[in-house]
Order: sequence, then structure tokens, then C-alpha cells
Amino acid sequence: MTEQQTTEKLLTAKAVGEMLSLSKRQIFRLNSCGKLPAPIRIGGSVRWAESTIAQWLKAGAPDRKSFEALQQPGGE
Repeated sequence: MTEQQTTEKLLTAKAVGEMLSLSKRQIFRLNSCGKLPAPIRIGGSVRWAESTIAQWLKAGAPDRKSFEALQQPGGE
């Protein structure tokens, strides 16, 4: 059996901040308020999938709940 490997790029808060012209602190504040897509937690690290951030921006940067609803089948 072989495992399918993904090559999804994971972004740090600093990298997301650079994409959005915000500070790392502002990214963590937005995340805690539910205004960013849910991050991926790896050990003690917090990362965001680059494709998820791109989709979120394309959708107009909605809050987390609205974005997750859009991600569900038939959510558009």
C-alpha cells in the first residue's frame, strides 16, 4: 500500500500577515475572534493552508463560520 502525499504549503502567522499586510499579532487576534479560516495545529505550532487562505480571500474574507458554510457541498 502507498500513502498519497500532499504538498500543501502551510503558512505561519507571519507569512499570512505578510499576505494581508498585517502584523503577526493582528493575525492571532483575528484568528481568536473567528475572522480567519480555522488553522491547522501541528504540535504547538499554528499554520494555515495557503490554498485555504487564497479561497478565503477570493470569497471576500468572510468570518470563519460563513467561510466554513461556503466550503460545505451546496454552500454557495
